[in-house]
Amino acid sequence: MAKIKKGDLVQVISGAKPERGGDRGKQGKVLEVLTERNRVIVEGVNYVTKHTRVGQTQRGTKTGGIETFEAPIHISNVAVVDPETKKPTRVGRRVEEQVKDGNKRIVRVRFAKKSGKDL
Repeated sequence: MAKIKKGDLVQVISGAKPERGGDRGKQGKVLEVLTERNRVIVEGVNYVTKHTRVGQTQRGTKTGGIETFEAPIHISNVAVVDPETKKPTRVGRRVEEQVKDGNKRIVRVRFAKKSGKDL
């Protein structure tokens, strides 16, 4: 089971500093997880520009030009953000027993481990 899922709030923990034009320290929501390539696409992080050839559609509208979009970033370069402290943290799993409509069910639940909290 993956530790990072679509919709998680993550923070970039490696790369160039923002002063040098990098994305380290930025937080964003995971838009897509590419499991076969071990990469994630994060909203507002790792913007790249792509030049596409200008063409015409059948209706006569122009297509192409310079497009900007988020490129994938390696999954090891991001960390899940703890919703309470808003700091990057590690994710653990624990087994809990839920009772729903009188039926007991064993469920694995993700939880944020300690993230800079005072002991």
